[in-house]
Amino acid sequence: MALKRMDNVGIVVEDLGGAIDFFRELGLEFEGQATIEGEWAGRVTGLGDQHVEIAMMRTPDGHSRLELSRFLRPDIIADHRSAPVNALGYLRAMFTVDDIDDTLERLRRRGAQLVGEVIQYKDAYRLCYIRGPEGLLIGLAQELG
Repeated sequence: MALKRMDNVGIVVEDLGGAIDFFRELGLEFEGQATIEGEWAGRVTGLGDQHVEIAMMRTPDGHSRLELSRFLRPDIIADHRSAPVNALGYLRAMFTVDDIDDTLERLRRRGAQLVGEVIQYKDAYRLCYIRGPEGLLIGLAQELG
């Protein structure tokens, strides 16, 4: 049996509406929103009695998705949003954009802050990290040539 695809990456947020707006500004498409609760959901996650609001966002090419989650129950138990890029565990998502300068300008209006600086890697990419909504670490890449 072979791996078919990666379905989505999940990010837990406190302000679901703000996160949806931010990722729409980045260029992801809103697929839908739902509330997930019940015994079956808790069995999947191991959280027991859970109640979570989710929003699915899709990249324009249709190949990747971001699942934004806001937990109403149980309470959030850890917060590593301010961890640097070399912290252990899942930490950031990287998005390829057409124009990194234009993207930064648009996202700054939504509160994004540049981490470090925009750099050019050889003749291949311009790259940077930003802190997005709620301090989420996001990478941006612009292919050159």
